[in-house]
Amino acid sequence: MTPTLQRTLLVISLSLAVTACANRSQVESPETVLTEPQSEQSPVATPDIPPRPFPKDTLFELLAAEMAGQRNRFDLALGNYLRQAEQTRDPGVVERALRVAEFLGAQEPALEMATLWAQVAPNDVEAHRAAALQQARAGQIEPATASMRKVLAMSGEAHFDFLAAAASQSDSATRNNFLDTLQQLQQEYPDNRQLAFARALIVHEQEPQQALDILQQQPLIEQQAGALLLHANLLSQLDRPQEAIDLLHTSLQQHPDDNRLRLQLARLLLGNDELDAAAGQFGRLREQNPDDHDLTLTLGLISLENQQPDLAIDYLEQALEQQPDNGTTLYHLGLAQHELGQTEDAVQTWLAVRNGNEYLPARLRITQTLVADERLDLLSQILAESRSERPQERMQLYLLEIESLLDRYPERALEITQEALTEFNDDIDLLYIRSLLHDQLGQAQQSEQDLRHILSREPDNARAMNALGYTLANRNQRLDEALELIEQALTLKPDDPAILDSLGWVHYRLGNLERALEYLQQAWADFPDQEVAAHLGEVLWQLGRRDEARAIWDKSLDNDPDSPMVRETRQRLENE
Repeated sequence: MTPTLQRTLLVISLSLAVTACANRSQVESPETVLTEPQSEQSPVATPDIPPRPFPKDTLFELLAAEMAGQRNRFDLALGNYLRQAEQTRDPGVVERALRVAEFLGAQEPALEMATLWAQVAPNDVEAHRAAALQQARAGQIEPATASMRKVLAMSGEAHFDFLAAAASQSDSATRNNFLDTLQQLQQEYPDNRQLAFARALIVHEQEPQQALDILQQQPLIEQQAGALLLHANLLSQLDRPQEAIDLLHTSLQQHPDDNRLRLQLARLLLGNDELDAAAGQFGRLREQNPDDHDLTLTLGLISLENQQPDLAIDYLEQALEQQPDNGTTLYHLGLAQHELGQTEDAVQTWLAVRNGNEYLPARLRITQTLVADERLDLLSQILAESRSERPQERMQLYLLEIESLLDRYPERALEITQEALTEFNDDIDLLYIRSLLHDQLGQAQQSEQDLRHILSREPDNARAMNALGYTLANRNQRLDEALELIEQALTLKPDDPAILDSLGWVHYRLGNLERALEYLQQAWADFPDQEVAAHLGEVLWQLGRRDEARAIWDKSLDNDPDSPMVRETRQRLENE
């Protein structure tokens, strides 16, 4: 699966979850979705002042609060209600103040009013539940637990799962105390499913197997969608993805309209490389949420991954209609177009990526495409414009252009490097690249000069030491100095396969074939690329182990059939 696809799945909109029961809002924990009671309507839209006589001033302020709410001046409404709640201590007024505070997201007044409501209405289950939820939001886990315990004693629906989600974000002592309380309560209320669910939830990250055991010891808990989600996630954490998938399939038979379960199933199918099945689940989610951009984008990404570029284009163009400037959508639409041979369309689509994480990858794709088509002048124009519009990324854009030209157009790459160095004078990376280009073009003196300049500025630059030592060894010049440089580089970066390759090669040049073999075999084991294969094969050849040399070359060519270095080395030695 592509990293972008995985990343996109993590941000899929859970606007899906709003189809859960009305008058309840969704609260996501890291692994599951919990619920808490909360009104979705304006808290002052319908007056509900208790039918009891109030002093004239109180009545006037309450009516003023209602009128302010009707005019969307909820700040004024809240102020009036808070004052009258404190003065009258009337349960109806206090509740009203709480609802307005909740609606405005005013956490401190909401906590004060919820606590006051529980005090003035000690027999009201809803008051104690509200107090517990507000205390949990404020991180007051022990008072919240005490409030929810009162709800439980009054046979109300106790939301210990929500408290567990809050407790899991606190310190270990608080978590352990809350867990002890849950275990005590479960002894008093052995059939309460919420208590078992909360216990599993609070330990699921540290002890997934223990959490799974808790869930499985309470079979009736499986009737709850939140517990099913947690169960599936625990199975996934324990590397049992197929069991999780099977559980979610069964769960959807019980809860066919629960989008959270379906979304989790779709994600697990995708992670299990069951692309067609995942697409089916995402498709069903999209049928219920046709305007959800992330779902449409995900279906496009799955189609692209599933080598269906035509279908991918269809979905991605729909996603663009929903979010015209989305860089992820544009980038992948360009990939689908390129896969169908629509090169010009792909370049134009990638050019439309103007910002975000896909900006540089889109420019890289443009660069690769235009270099392959030998349209270097257009490439230079596009990247010059890109450097003007994104000055903070000028260096990355220079490097992108240079690296794309290195193999096929080294002279052009050298020109761009010189241009970049006029702007980024003495930049180490650019100097290093220029040294490689000089060496590639047979300009040994200039290459050595750049490397020595780097070392004059950074005496412990292992990369430059190794490159200079290898260059000398490859030219069979000043081998003692080359050996010293490479050994210093290895001291700075022990076990670096590139340095081990250089060390093996300089020992080969010095005639130390057994030492050379030792280093090159170690480099090959860690990094079996064509250059190491060419060197190792040549040493084996000179040691008379020609079948082993051919085996190394064959293996390298299997991985990289177009490797010029292996082919040239083999042809040279076999023709000697």
